[in-house]
Amino acid sequence: MAGKSSRRIRRPTAAAPDPVRIERAVRALLQALGEDPGREGLRDTPCRVARMYQEIFSGANADAAESLKVYTAKNEDELILVRDIDFYSMCEHHLLPFFGRVHIA
Repeated sequence: MAGKSSRRIRRPTAAAPDPVRIERAVRALLQALGEDPGREGLRDTPCRVARMYQEIFSGANADAAESLKVYTAKNEDELILVRDIDFYSMCEHHLLPFFGRVHIA
């Protein structure tokens, strides 16, 4: 690869997380689970979850191409390997976090 690819890796444009709607949804979820969102241990949970989701999803619409590097190796025929790249993401089916480590060659 001699230069930067003209193809961009982009996610569909989406609105930023709405903390008020997230709080309402978490409160409703707690109630649907039979919990009392007004009890002491859960009182601030909707707000905490909203802040957490804002942070977790803050990079969801970032342009991945801005983080990528293209290596040009003139007169070389050896493989370039980048190892131990940590990643963190969210399962879109269950809204649970997952993480791992990748190697790219």
